[in-house]
Amino acid sequence: MKNCILIVIDSLGVGAAPDANIFGDEKANTFGNVSKAVGGVNLPIFNKLGFGNITDIKGLNKNEYISTVGKLAEKSKGNDSTTGHWEIAGLVSENEFNIFPDGFPETLIDKVTKATGHEFIGNCHASGTEIINELGKEHLETKKLILYTSGDSVFQIAAHSDVLNVDKLYEVSKIARDICNDYNIGRVIARPFIGTLNNFERTYDRKDFGITPPGETILSYLKRNDFKTIGIGKISDLFGTQFLDQSIHTEGDEDGLKILIDAYSNNEHDFYFVNLVDLDMLYGHREDPKGYYEGLKIIDSYIGDLLNILDDEDLLLLTGDHGTDPTDGKTDHSREYVPLVAYQNRIKGNNIGERDTFGVIASTICEFFGLENIFYGESILQEIIKK
Repeated sequence: MKNCILIVIDSLGVGAAPDANIFGDEKANTFGNVSKAVGGVNLPIFNKLGFGNITDIKGLNKNEYISTVGKLAEKSKGNDSTTGHWEIAGLVSENEFNIFPDGFPETLIDKVTKATGHEFIGNCHASGTEIINELGKEHLETKKLILYTSGDSVFQIAAHSDVLNVDKLYEVSKIARDICNDYNIGRVIARPFIGTLNNFERTYDRKDFGITPPGETILSYLKRNDFKTIGIGKISDLFGTQFLDQSIHTEGDEDGLKILIDAYSNNEHDFYFVNLVDLDMLYGHREDPKGYYEGLKIIDSYIGDLLNILDDEDLLLLTGDHGTDPTDGKTDHSREYVPLVAYQNRIKGNNIGERDTFGVIASTICEFFGLENIFYGESILQEIIKK
């Protein structure tokens, strides 16, 4: 049985999308601008796969490459991870989740407080690292939980492990998730942290509580047709576990890629769906292009290891879910094209240009597994040219 691996490199945008002006992102280009900010990148596997043919990336060339490449514009209205992943999986969102740039309404906070027994401080648009440093002392003294949001539709609850352990923070977040459904909020995110004043550190115990997709996705479609699926990273946070045979949370991108390589080597699944979140969470939102580049180097190395063991009939797909340009002076996502890189052993390099939906990926996976395409967008499988 042939296998498909889909890796979403969270936040890896490759240039302003056609509607970027609506979001104020006309100059956004996460990958390209990072490469310029660090004086050029040395990413031999990204180079060999042809990322330099998708957008101008300093240090990557446009010479011979070994993948089918292109770039995808998002058709959905939203600009967040949930919406992006859903569209990658074939579900186009007609309506945006609600965002709260000035904080959440008191009626919502009162409901969560009453249901959980916890009061909150903050309730504003903020960077996660900055707000725990700003409000950490008050949080430790009062035991009130830190609540904040971003340009995404997220209800983020931060708590120090000495105030609320991880399991109890998850319980609070689950309760908040049920209440936030009525406010059309995309994700409730538990944000545990540890450390002392002026030395706080967020942990990899972060957990997202998302809304169940309101329609068919590639996961549900494959499961109904008896294909075995695995989600690695925050896939279950965005899709739930109903259509996953196995779900593994990770402690960073290196851990996630090691888990992927191990799972693929054991060959127990047909479809491997992976999210690599570090570039977005650790570097994009924190406006850290140097860190972003270091994260890219880790991914580059492990993708090289994966290529070395990829079976001839198997398909590897690499993409992003939005941009988070760490050079644009904002801490929020940027409206960008995302890359599409499709690789099989022994294929020629081929540039398919621009496509109008992330759903091209779900459609391609349908054809790869011999299923009728039920999603918006056309498969590119026939454009992957064998040597």
